[in-house]
Amino acid sequence: MLKIAVIIGSLRQGSYNLQLAHTLKERYINKIDLEITDIRSLPFFDQDIELNPPQSVKELLVKIKAADAVFIITPEYNWSVPGVLKNAIDWLSRVDKVLIDKPVLTMGVSPGMMGTIRAQLHLREILASPGIQAKLLPPAGNEIYISSAGLKFDETTSRLVDDSTLRFIDRVIEKFIEFAK
Repeated sequence: MLKIAVIIGSLRQGSYNLQLAHTLKERYINKIDLEITDIRSLPFFDQDIELNPPQSVKELLVKIKAADAVFIITPEYNWSVPGVLKNAIDWLSRVDKVLIDKPVLTMGVSPGMMGTIRAQLHLREILASPGIQAKLLPPAGNEIYISSAGLKFDETTSRLVDDSTLRFIDRVIEKFIEFAK
């Protein structure tokens, strides 16, 4: 079973992006082993301490390194990725560079009409940079941009329930599993 570390670019407890991670964990329990990582406790990236980082950074590095693949689920803030996500990626891009050649799938949820298109475009650029060089699933037909979140998530269960969106994600996850093997 593919072991996948999940990085969520939102710290908010009620985040649709966190709800998506929980939906994926439950929906694909027999196909992939998802572990949601903690980026809340990461300090700002500081090159002065990168060779001896705090425990929270060490734990994130270990989890990403041990994973077969990574999901990055992000909201869109000001047409880009949230600072907390960029900070986590900065830590992952230094010293051990644990994302090099690591299969990565990006996705995101937004209450707006455009989903997280701009954030994911920036994220793909970041993930292609020299210190990261993640192995990204080609975007053609595989972009998971969930828009109008308020209409697609159940308020009671906090899970994605929109059938057409779930069927689309099913197809992308199957492709990603093959891609990551």
